[in-house]
Amino acid sequence: MTRLSKEQIHLFEQAIYLPLLLIVLERDTVIIRESTLKLKEPYLTLIDEVMKKVQLQLKQVKMDMKEQKMKLHKLKQDEAFTMYAFLFNGYEEHHNYFNPRIRNKINDMLLFYLVHKEERLISGK
Repeated sequence: MTRLSKEQIHLFEQAIYLPLLLIVLERDTVIIRESTLKLKEPYLTLIDEVMKKVQLQLKQVKMDMKEQKMKLHKLKQDEAFTMYAFLFNGYEEHHNYFNPRIRNKINDMLLFYLVHKEERLISGK
């Protein structure tokens, strides 16, 4: 049984997912730059804007974690699972994440950031 609230678990998970999302975006930037696309700039600009938003959100997550004296450590990783240590209020909990679940969550977050941007373009906000 966990001693963490849903909000604390969400904060820890954001500290896991957001850096991974940035890695995906950085790799995509390299791929687009090296591609044979005729118009690279719109894609690079979109990725850059998403990266800035993710970096701001990650900064806020880190500040919130520091304020609540929470730390995250990656303990081990194999082909199927990644184990993290969640440290908070003198307690330590180990949480195992199924790697395909992490990948799917990163995919969902990427879609959210990209679609959310499109909706603002269409609505003019």
